[in-house]
Amino acid sequence: MHFTRENINDLEKIKKINLINSCSGYKSANLIGSVSKDGITNVAVFSSITHLGSNPPTLGFILRPTTVPRDTYKNIKESGVFTINHIHEEIIKEAHHTSAKYKEEISEFDITGLVPEYHNKCIAPFVKGSPVQMEMKFIEEYHIKSNNVIHIIAEIKNLYVKDEIIQDDGFLNLSKAKVAAINGLDAYAIAKNNTRFEYQRPKNINSMK
Repeated sequence: MHFTRENINDLEKIKKINLINSCSGYKSANLIGSVSKDGITNVAVFSSITHLGSNPPTLGFILRPTTVPRDTYKNIKESGVFTINHIHEEIIKEAHHTSAKYKEEISEFDITGLVPEYHNKCIAPFVKGSPVQMEMKFIEEYHIKSNNVIHIIAEIKNLYVKDEIIQDDGFLNLSKAKVAAINGLDAYAIAKNNTRFEYQRPKNINSMK
């Protein structure tokens, strides 16, 4: 099936949203934990977190326009810290429900049954049981004018991983922890295994003749 730009524009709203959100492929499935200046905890599902660099260890994620209240954004800007927590098989349903819109004074932890926990004096909550947890420090943001979203840039201050998933070379075998990925907005998948290849160098073209 072929979709032109005009075809995409003419699609019914929900169909267009589903198509464009799923055509980019599988995305990381994470819960971002934050806290308001009044001490109200917040946890929300995000599928846009990406690696930006290892030195310094930097990640980024996309926030939708702030023309409506965005508790995660407000909390991050006020406190300067937040957490990233990998979603795993056992909490997919609860994690997905954090996408529902609740009033600012209501914590999604209380609604979903997800359990907050705290490490190393970080004021933002982590999600208990998550196999990979990161304490993040807000660095900067960029307003993407083409579609009015915000790119948040943050540095990893503390990283917590389950012992059984880290390999000798530092690689995290997420399949061992049954970490989820997201296809589109609402479809979750669990990786069965990992296939790893050596660092690739150019082939000797002359030997191939």
